Amino acid sequence: MARVTIEKVAERAGVSVATVSRALRGLPNVSPATRDRVVRVAEMLNYRPDPNAARLAAGRTRTIAVGVVSIPIWYTGQVVAGIEAVLTSHGYDLTLLLVADDLMRSRALGDVGGGVSKRADGAIIVDLVPTEPERRLLEEQRLPWVMVGADCPTIDSVLIDEVQGATAAARHLIDLGHTSIGLISGGPSVFEASSLPLRREGFLQAIGDAGLRFDPRFERVGDFSSLGGYEAMRTILSSPDHPTAVFAMSDEMAMGAMRACHERGLAVPGDVSVVGFDDVDWAFAVGLTTVRQDVVQLGAVAARLMIDRLEGSRSERRLVTLPTELIVRDSTAAPN
Repeated sequence: MARVTIEKVAERAGVSVATVSRALRGLPNVSPATRDRVVRVAEMLNYRPDPNAARLAAGRTRTIAVGVVSIPIWYTGQVVAGIEAVLTSHGYDLTLLLVADDLMRSRALGDVGGGVSKRADGAIIVDLVPTEPERRLLEEQRLPWVMVGADCPTIDSVLIDEVQGATAAARHLIDLGHTSIGLISGGPSVFEASSLPLRREGFLQAIGDAGLRFDPRFERVGDFSSLGGYEAMRTILSSPDHPTAVFAMSDEMAMGAMRACHERGLAVPGDVSVVGFDDVDWAFAVGLTTVRQDVVQLGAVAARLMIDRLEGSRSERRLVTLPTELIVRDSTAAPN
């Protein structure tokens, strides 16, 4: 038996396809009499809505594109989980755009205002600040954007207080009595991750406020990986006057730093204290003192901003900054 189409229901009820769609979805601007007639006709014809057809009739895909730098890493997975939970509860689908290098960035972000705009109602971009040409393209296409992890002018953005988090980490070490503190930073990237300079700013601000001098010899790049943190810490420890504490800009790098200390026969925190940033799932298991950020909540807030933008009447730009929390565990102590 041939499937009954929405066009057939509209023809039999004597209304437009859009009116049928609105009536069956309970949307406003349909009179009670018209709604009742459409419902009776749909039941008589045993009509079952086709989700894809309904979306097209409404001029919406009910799909949100999510641009990410890397799928496997903990941060991305947690953000996407938060986004997906909210989108699903509101009847939206999610499609991922993987932006792993410059070429993929050009294809993905350059296409968001063109091809992707035909397949998605909006785009959520995670830790990837669009360039001015990319932003202009989006504005021309009128595709709603939400930024996660960066404050982007004119675009709805949700991020954490990076400066406050890094400042809290440094102050914790200073309050314990450390006066020589190293820094394992993220390093250069083709992606304009705003967290790097902000975390460094917060760290140096706390050092300066305490009247201490930061020795640039003890700042090394860790590339946001445990191996990178390990190599960075080995270099820092190669100096005979190495610091008694280190702040790593991510828990992965902190884990590598702890491994390097153990290989040198140095106790953590007896000889060297280590602080991370993120509070990943295993940070509790290894007793890592770290700065907790609610990454799932970042994604959830971004999704709500997107839905509000698509379904509400809001026109003003929104900026949401979520707090961080210092979690003190076993990897930090007063210097010997």
